[in-house]
Amino acid sequence: MPAAPNRPLLIAATAALATTIAIGGAALGQSRHDSNAPIDFDAQSIELQDRANRAILSGGVTIKQANMTLTASRVTVSYTGQVIDGSPSVSRFDASGGVTVSRPDQTARAQYGVYDINRRVITMLGAVTLTQGSNTVSGGRLTLDLDTGRASIDGSGVGTTRAPDGSVVKSGGRVTGRFTVPERD
Repeated sequence: MPAAPNRPLLIAATAALATTIAIGGAALGQSRHDSNAPIDFDAQSIELQDRANRAILSGGVTIKQANMTLTASRVTVSYTGQVIDGSPSVSRFDASGGVTVSRPDQTARAQYGVYDINRRVITMLGAVTLTQGSNTVSGGRLTLDLDTGRASIDGSGVGTTRAPDGSVVKSGGRVTGRFTVPERD
C-alpha cells in the first residue's frame, strides 16, 4: 500500500498554485498595459530639479497611464533630457506614502512603490495588499510585470527584526490571503 502523501506539503503546494492562479494576469483577465500611452499627473505641488533630471510631485499625487492609476503622497519622477529644452523622457517613478496602483478589477496598496517605465515593471514594498474582487493576498513585496500582467508577491521584509546595531536577528515572512469560493447548489 503506498504511503499517504504529506498533507502539509500538499496543502502548501495547493495554496501556491491557487495564489498563482488568483494573481496571475491571464487568470485575472488582465490585458497587457500600454506603457507607451501618455502619462498624466495631478499634484498639489511640483519641484523641478532639472540639473538632477528629476521632479518631485507632492500632495495627493495622482498619475494616470492608459487604464492604470497610481496615487501617493509623494512621487519622485526621474527622466532623461531637459525640461527647459522641452525634451524630457520619463524613466521611473518612486512613490511613497499610501501608494495605491489600480487597474481594472485589481488594486494594490503598499507603503512604497517604484514604476520602472523602461522595464515595464512595478515593484511595491511594505505591507503590500493585492485585491481583486473579494480575493486578497498580502505580503512584503509585490512585483507586477505590465507586459504579461503577472503579479507575484513574497514575504520579503515581513517580520524582519533588527538588533540595535542594525544586524538582522529574525528574517522572513509569509504571504497570506483569502480566496472566496463560489456558492454551490
